[in-house]
Amino acid sequence: MRVVTIIPAYNEEATVAKVVSAAAGCALVSEVIVVCDGSVDKTSLIAREAGATVLELKHNRGKGGALKAGLDYAVADVILFLDADLIGLTAKHVESLLLPVVEGKTGMTVGLFGKGRIVTDLAQKITPFLSGQRAVRWSLLQRMPDFSHTGWGVEVALNKYIRDHEISVVEVPLLGVTQITKEEKMGLIKGLSARMRMYWQIIKFIGKIWGDKKHVR
Repeated sequence: MRVVTIIPAYNEEATVAKVVSAAAGCALVSEVIVVCDGSVDKTSLIAREAGATVLELKHNRGKGGALKAGLDYAVADVILFLDADLIGLTAKHVESLLLPVVEGKTGMTVGLFGKGRIVTDLAQKITPFLSGQRAVRWSLLQRMPDFSHTGWGVEVALNKYIRDHEISVVEVPLLGVTQITKEEKMGLIKGLSARMRMYWQIIKFIGKIWGDKKHVR
């Protein structure tokens, strides 16, 4: 069974190498693809040196667009999505995300932080459905509507499809894993601004889903 990891990355030179190494270190993973989403730092160079196949997008397409670009390139039976700003991820974590899907026990797994840092643990307890760490059967993704336009709402789109089609999901604890917050990456003001844009994209997409439901009714 061919497993491909797709990592969307926008200016993640500080952390991308360790995420690539954790994914590549798992015996189940056949290839690691980093989608460099219009980055202006050394993300692509560092990811390539870490052993990843790198797709360089000239312009930032947002998370949904970056994941779709990776999917259009990949050939796989199972896809693993990982964020590029993770800290503490190991090959064992990657294996735990993949095994339930590879073994045919579920259609998708969702990784949830625990015993990492309070700020990220709490965020995932409040909004576990926004986790970017997921393994999914390729066949399910192929049947999904195009999500390249969803931006930060891509996880909401995945959740909606899985729920609408009654596909089983297994939550996997990722103990000791956390991620760098936007405020830590960009500073307080720029980080908060980026966070608000992210929340706005998510809320806007959720609003679109509800609007579509009302229209159907």
